[in-house]
Amino acid sequence: MPIDESAVTIAQARTLSPRAEREAGRILECASELTRLKIVRALMETPLAASDLARVVGRSAAATSQHMRVLREVGAVSAARSRNVIRYRMSREPSALILEAIARSFDQLAKRE
Repeated sequence: MPIDESAVTIAQARTLSPRAEREAGRILECASELTRLKIVRALMETPLAASDLARVVGRSAAATSQHMRVLREVGAVSAARSRNVIRYRMSREPSALILEAIARSFDQLAKRE
């Protein structure tokens, strides 16, 4: 028997479904890599060509491509090709909105400086 049954009921109602838990895990795993957070922060401001994105985050094109693959897999970014240039942008999927919120939350660290 719970100590506070009504509190337990309220807390249980706030838990995620198994499907949502799996998706949350994928998003959190994506957010746990600093380079991907840098990519999200950059793309929150403007769409960028793949080569420019690599320059912004200070990684090689190949390394950046691998991070972009992870972000695409969770649906956070979309790509548009114009001739031989691929430009990436943040999508409007829930995963993108969550990653943007996580990335913005680190602005609190800059306020402490």
